[in-house]
Amino acid sequence: MASEEETEMDVEVTGAAAASKAYDADTIKTLSSLEHIRHRPGMYIGRMGDGSHPDDGVYVLIKEVIDNSVDEFIMGCGRRIDVSIHDNLIKVRDYGRGIPLEKLVDCVSKINTGAKYNSDVFQFSVGLNGVGTKAVNALSEFFRATAVRDGKFKTAEFRNGVLEKESDGTTDERNGTTIEFIPDTTLFPKYVIKQEFVERRLWMYAYLNSGLSLYLNGTTRYYSKNGLCDLINAEIGGESLYNVVHYKDKTLEFSFTHTNDTTEKYYSFVNGQYTNDGGTHLSAFKEGLLRAVNEFSGKDYDARDLRDGIVGSIAVKIQEPVFESQTKNKLGNTDIKGWVVSTVKQAVEDYLHRNLEEAELLFEKIKRNQEVRKEIQAVRKKGKEFEKRMSMRNSKLKDCKYHFGDRSKFGDDTMIFLTEGDSAGGSLNQSRDANTQAVYALRGKVFNCFGEKIEKVYTVEELYYIMRTLDIEDSIENLRYNKVVIATDADVDGLHIRNLLLTFFLTYFESLVLTGHLYILETPLFRVRNKKVTYYCYSEEERDQRARELGKAEITRFKGLGEISPKEFGQFIGKDIRLEQVTIDHTKGIHEMLKFYMGDNTPERWDFIVNNLV
Repeated sequence: MASEEETEMDVEVTGAAAASKAYDADTIKTLSSLEHIRHRPGMYIGRMGDGSHPDDGVYVLIKEVIDNSVDEFIMGCGRRIDVSIHDNLIKVRDYGRGIPLEKLVDCVSKINTGAKYNSDVFQFSVGLNGVGTKAVNALSEFFRATAVRDGKFKTAEFRNGVLEKESDGTTDERNGTTIEFIPDTTLFPKYVIKQEFVERRLWMYAYLNSGLSLYLNGTTRYYSKNGLCDLINAEIGGESLYNVVHYKDKTLEFSFTHTNDTTEKYYSFVNGQYTNDGGTHLSAFKEGLLRAVNEFSGKDYDARDLRDGIVGSIAVKIQEPVFESQTKNKLGNTDIKGWVVSTVKQAVEDYLHRNLEEAELLFEKIKRNQEVRKEIQAVRKKGKEFEKRMSMRNSKLKDCKYHFGDRSKFGDDTMIFLTEGDSAGGSLNQSRDANTQAVYALRGKVFNCFGEKIEKVYTVEELYYIMRTLDIEDSIENLRYNKVVIATDADVDGLHIRNLLLTFFLTYFESLVLTGHLYILETPLFRVRNKKVTYYCYSEEERDQRARELGKAEITRFKGLGEISPKEFGQFIGKDIRLEQVTIDHTKGIHEMLKFYMGDNTPERWDFIVNNLV
C-alpha cells in the first residue's frame, strides 16, 4: 500500500503532466494596454467598490483626470478647472496647454505614453507612469477626450476602451483639455457617486494649490488663498491655542498649531498626493520642528512634549517621488530629509523670533504636555503590573507571522480582528490566514473611556492590552497591523461594543482613524439555501431576493459571529472580505459627537433614541 507522501507525489506529477500538455502556443495571449487594465483593474486603481467609500474606484477615476489638470496649473498654465457630474457622466475641463492634437489618441489609450517623463514639461507630478487617464478610458463604457490648442481641436471617442471615432477642426474656445467619461457599469455595478466625497477631494486640491479655482457643476467654487493654513483652520474649527504657523516656497509648504487635545494629527502630501502613512517628508518635518523649538528655547524638550495636541500639515514637490507601496501612501525618498529638516528648522525659528507672544503660547502648551507626561510615567508603573500578567492573557491573542512594519510584501495585507468572546474568536482563529491575520478576543464590553484622561488606559486592563497589542503606546508609526478590524455580533450588545471601541480609538489614538487603519467587518446576516445552492445575504432585501429566486428555501438568521461555523466563516474573511473603513471628514466635531452618544444621559439623547426606534 502506497504511503501518504507517495500518493501526494503521484498526484503532483500527474497534475504537472496534465498542465504541460495544456501549455502550448494557443494558450499564449497578448492583451492590449486597455484590455489588460480591464482584465486586472485592481492593479491600477485599487479597490473597485460601489461608491459608498471615498477610496472606491469611481473616485480614483475622477482623481486621475483632475490630477492631470492640476499638473497644468502647477506648471503655470490655467487657473481654473471645471468639474461636472450629471447622471454618472463626469466631465473635467481645464484651461492649460491642451494635449498636443497629434498625440491625443496615444495619450489616452497607450500605457507608458505621456509628457511626464520629461521633467522640463512636468516637473512635479505624482503620475509618472503614464497610466492614469488610460485606466479611466479602459474602465469607462463611454470616454471622450477633446484637446484645444491655438484655435484648433481634436476629439477622440471610445467605448469600453475601444476607439470609435475621431474628429478635428477649428474652434474659438480657449486652450485646454476636456475629459468626459461614464464608469463601466459591468465593472462598477450599482455604483453611486456621492457628492460629499467629491467635494472633500476638491477642497484638498484647493488647499494644496492656492490660487487655483475649481468649480463643481458650474456653481460651487473651491478656492484657497492661504493653502495649508486654510486646511488646518478648516480641520480644527478655530480651536487653536495660537495663530497657525505657515510657510511656503516653491517646493515646500507646511503649517501647524496646537489645540487642547492630547493626540497628534498630520496631513502630508507629495505632489498633491495624500500620503496617509507619512514617510520621510513627515519624519523630517517633525525633526525640523523639534530642532527649531529646542534651538529657540535653549532647552532639550522631548519630542512627545511637542507633539501632543499638535495639528500639522506638510506638502512637498519633488521630481521623482518613490513610494513604498503601489497605493502611494508612504514616501520613501531618503535624499529629501536634510533639505526638509533644515528648511523647517530655519523657517520656524524665524517665525518664533518675529512673533514672541505666539511663541510664548506655544511653549506654555509644551510645558503642560511635559507635566502631563511626567504624571503618566508614574501611572505607567500600574501598566508594568499589567505587563507582568500579559503572559497569562497571551491566549487571547492569536498573532500572525508577518506585521505591518516588516520589510515584507505581506505587510500591507496584515490585519487584526478585535472580536467579542471566545466563540467568535475561535471561529476566526480556525478560518484565518495565520500569515497575515491576527485575532484578539475581548472579554465582553470594554470600558467607556469618554471624558477620561490618557492615564485611564494604564488602569483599565482591557484598554491597556489593546494598546500594547497594537503597539501604539508611543506612536502610531509603530502600528503592528495595517488594518485594525472591529468584528462584533450583529445585535445590540455587538453594536455597543463597536461604539465603545470607536470611542477608545477616537479619544486616545485618533491618528489611527485619521490615517485610515480602522475598519468594521461586515458579516452576513442571513443564509438562504436549498439542497443545491447556498447564498449568504447582508441585508433583508438581498435575503428576500434570493428566497424568491430559490422558491422553497431554508432561511437562517445569524445573530452572532459564533453561530457561523469556521468552515463557513473562512469565505467571509478571505479574498471576498467586506470591510467598511471608519472615516472622519473633520476632527472639530468629534468631541461633540462622542459626548452626545457616549457621554452622560441627556434629554436630547433620550428624544433621539425615542424618535429613531425601529
